[in-house]
Amino acid sequence: MKQSVFVTLNLIISLAIGFFIWTRLPAYLQEGGPLVAVLIALLVMLIAFIIERLLSLNKAKGKGSPQSFFKKIVMMIQANDFKGALAACDKQRGSLANVLRAGIEHYNSIKDSDMNSEKRLEETQRAIEEANALEVPLLERNLIALSTIASIATMVGLLGTTIGMIRAFNATGHASGGVIDATQLAIGISEALVNTAGGLTSAIVGIVAYNFFVNKVDSFNYTIDEASYEVLQLIKNKEAKKS
Repeated sequence: MKQSVFVTLNLIISLAIGFFIWTRLPAYLQEGGPLVAVLIALLVMLIAFIIERLLSLNKAKGKGSPQSFFKKIVMMIQANDFKGALAACDKQRGSLANVLRAGIEHYNSIKDSDMNSEKRLEETQRAIEEANALEVPLLERNLIALSTIASIATMVGLLGTTIGMIRAFNATGHASGGVIDATQLAIGISEALVNTAGGLTSAIVGIVAYNFFVNKVDSFNYTIDEASYEVLQLIKNKEAKKS
């Protein structure tokens, strides 16, 4: 599914779910007003993005342990078994495998060419960098959405709090004969607190999820960079032996 289609469907479905849940909440929560439905929708959107990120990063990890896979690749390159290394990459099917495969495949196609060693190494490094540039956006996708929703939830909650307090103070300002309308005052305060709680809940979930996935992506990128460097060093050593 295309990213734009996923985001659009997520927004529409989340709003529908938000208003549906809001109409079935207890009366004291419904007093928070329609903004509560918006806050519920934001929370549903967050959950959808979190599930998408978990599935995507699990797919990016590939099959089996990345560390075991990399050790196998190193041994195959040292043994000049480039076809075996490519087959292992195809079997692993993770982001690390995709990046390494691009470099190994390119080097295997030019290792017997008339290029000098330095040029072959540069071409291999370029192939790895290009593959890495394609993988990183996939790993980082929807992270901005998580942080944005967390910020919006805070603002929506604050807006609901402000509206509720306005209603509460309005009740005190229209006191008849010095008697405050306790019902309107309670509704205003309840609206303020419900929106505050809803905004904080969505914001906390969004911030925690964002930081969790940022750390995951950073770990992925570090592993890919480290493995790419090691593969380039192995190739460099092989080229040095040819000279």
